[in-house]
Amino acid sequence: MISVSEAISYEFATEQDLYALCQQASQIRNNYWGKQLTYSKKVFIPLTNMCRDSCGYCTFVQSPDSIHSNYMTPEQVLKTAREGQALDCKEALFSLGERPEERHQKARDLLANLGYDNTLDYLHDQCENVLTNTSLLPHVNAGALSFDELKRLKPVAASMGMMLENVSTDLLKQGQAHYACPDKTPKRRLDTIEQAGKLDIAFTTGILIGIGESWEDRVRSLVAIRDRHLAYGHIQEVIIQNFRAKEGTAMAGCQEPNLDDMKRTIAVARLILPEEISIQAPPNLEIEYGSYINAGINDWGGISPLTKDFINPERAWPQISSVATACEGLGYSLGERLTIYSRFQDQNDKYLTPNLIQRAASLVGYAAHVRGAIA
Repeated sequence: MISVSEAISYEFATEQDLYALCQQASQIRNNYWGKQLTYSKKVFIPLTNMCRDSCGYCTFVQSPDSIHSNYMTPEQVLKTAREGQALDCKEALFSLGERPEERHQKARDLLANLGYDNTLDYLHDQCENVLTNTSLLPHVNAGALSFDELKRLKPVAASMGMMLENVSTDLLKQGQAHYACPDKTPKRRLDTIEQAGKLDIAFTTGILIGIGESWEDRVRSLVAIRDRHLAYGHIQEVIIQNFRAKEGTAMAGCQEPNLDDMKRTIAVARLILPEEISIQAPPNLEIEYGSYINAGINDWGGISPLTKDFINPERAWPQISSVATACEGLGYSLGERLTIYSRFQDQNDKYLTPNLIQRAASLVGYAAHVRGAIA
């Protein structure tokens, strides 16, 4: 693991310097993760697209005035999950806006019609709905949560996640990406990561690059993640995600990170973070996503054969076969994993409650059976 000062020194690495940096990161990846990259076959369940935050780059969130703002019903959740199961998905990714009922009357009304007074109770029961009626494992991405909220969700979620995005408080200022976003303060995000560690929750986090932060901000964000993992050992993967400008948002005219910027950030993340933390980058946000392989990633994240990326709906998922071809072209294979990585599954009931241990084991066994039948 490199120091902050060394990481900062790579800010302007280009051409041969960038190549050497990526080679160094790739070697670390190869030594620990081998010559196979992974992905999780998932179905995306956007439980509600309302939120109390107003991020400058977001098109997922809908105003309560929009006819499209909603909560999925239990029947819609189950229909989506069952369709995903039929396509051999194993992860149900629950993604949702943060605490919309605390800001919007429409959210309170829709929840009341469903028999609830808060989103997190409804989320808990819909995870349970999926566990009871399908073979999928829920992964929860519900934003900043307290110790008690995380503890309540743990028995119904095999893993959880929340993007740190960045530790810069400058992004909270007027005109910046996180202005008027009470759930995007670095303190609140870092506290969620820490509480998840105390509860032994296998956790996914990451940084979003190109939203107004400096290079040093990125480095310090990765170091903040590293520090919490070193304290609790619970971070399973870190996502390096590139900002994409979207029409109709406050940041529609902002410059996007280029491919070299992504490669530089991925490589430095691999050098900063402990080798057991997976480095992930989304393949649907970059045409030349295969270039990420030689920068040091070992995982593509969740890819869905059924549902679109509701966070970036304009960016279709690549076919899994296309991702496999990109890997094979550089000497790597592509393998499927569960939403919770194997090293967390193998620790008795530390990270998974007994019901989830059994579910994960059955999915691993099923995948092995299918591979054997194909071979």
